Amino acid sequence: MVIYLDNANTTKPDPEVIRVMLEYLQEKYGTPGGEFGHIFDEDAREAIEEAREKIAKEINASPDEIIFVSDETEADNLAIKGIAWTKEKGKVLASKIERKAILNTVKRLRDWGFETYEVSVDREGFINLEDLQDNLNDAILFATHLGNFEIGTIQDIKAISEIVHDKGALLYLDANHAFGKVKIDVKKLDVDLMSITAHLIHGPKGIAALYIRDGVKLKPLLDGDVREKGIRPGMINVPAIAGFGKAVELINYDDAKRMAKLRDKLIDLLLSISDTKLNGPRGDKRLPNNVNVSFAHVEGESILLHCDLRGLVFSTGSACYSQELLPSHVIRAIGGSFEDAHGSVRLSLSKWTTEDEIVKAYEIIKDVVEKLREISIYGGKR
Repeated sequence: MVIYLDNANTTKPDPEVIRVMLEYLQEKYGTPGGEFGHIFDEDAREAIEEAREKIAKEINASPDEIIFVSDETEADNLAIKGIAWTKEKGKVLASKIERKAILNTVKRLRDWGFETYEVSVDREGFINLEDLQDNLNDAILFATHLGNFEIGTIQDIKAISEIVHDKGALLYLDANHAFGKVKIDVKKLDVDLMSITAHLIHGPKGIAALYIRDGVKLKPLLDGDVREKGIRPGMINVPAIAGFGKAVELINYDDAKRMAKLRDKLIDLLLSISDTKLNGPRGDKRLPNNVNVSFAHVEGESILLHCDLRGLVFSTGSACYSQELLPSHVIRAIGGSFEDAHGSVRLSLSKWTTEDEIVKAYEIIKDVVEKLREISIYGGKR
């Protein structure tokens, strides 16, 4: 039996999601075209608009404010570049602990003459509001997250929004890892743009949505037809959109409460292993499915590989699992050492994770860490 605790990477699609997708793959396989179409076109159009309505309702938006894109990376690029190209000049900010898709998109704007800045965070991953405020002069956009993808920190978006808007800038929110686990109201949070994805809520891969507040203007990345208001032209992935809508329909926040209890139990168990530290905050300021710890005197990649052989799957911030061969930029940004980053692991739960799996995961990790420390070049037993 495999214990899958890498749900912050992707989740297993719900059988109900697969059932809906199969309907639009095998039976209703049309794609919406012009204003009028045959029955296959109309079935596709109806599925898309139903999904759009479900997503909009879940985040308290209007369906007209929802645009479908291929994934969260495309949403990042569309939001950040689209706003920048509309403004043509100014400063774009992101926090130091964003996903690389956001950080690299912001950096790319330098090629077009934009100024950029990375806002610092504290040791638990909370954005430094003073640093943010001090660097918003001439800013057009601040890109950040609701729940951090690696250490689970949940930001005070309302406070951030007030600071950003007071300076006349817009706020783009990466809500991908929080969506379906934390209740989101775009009006209360007062965000201008926000991305959410299907594959982290037991939906299909290859589909995401970008919320664009009514009145916010941005330039498209692609030219083509007028589908998705011309903001994202091209072929529409109807089965995936229908599956996305079903995944949203299946969201149950009682699952998040149960995950939070299991999260806390797993944190306590892992911290009982000597020379282990928690990365990110405790309690309700942490995503309910996120656990991230660093083990001293051992490499995260070694832990991962040995655990994988025993049927336990999760991820690591070790450099060897980065294509750039650099340790986790998130752990480093919160003040962690290179050793902390190399020895960090992220375990992420789903609605199907059980208490027995949590206990078994701890037992496997404890045994692996202790055995690796016995042969570690970093010091072994103390």
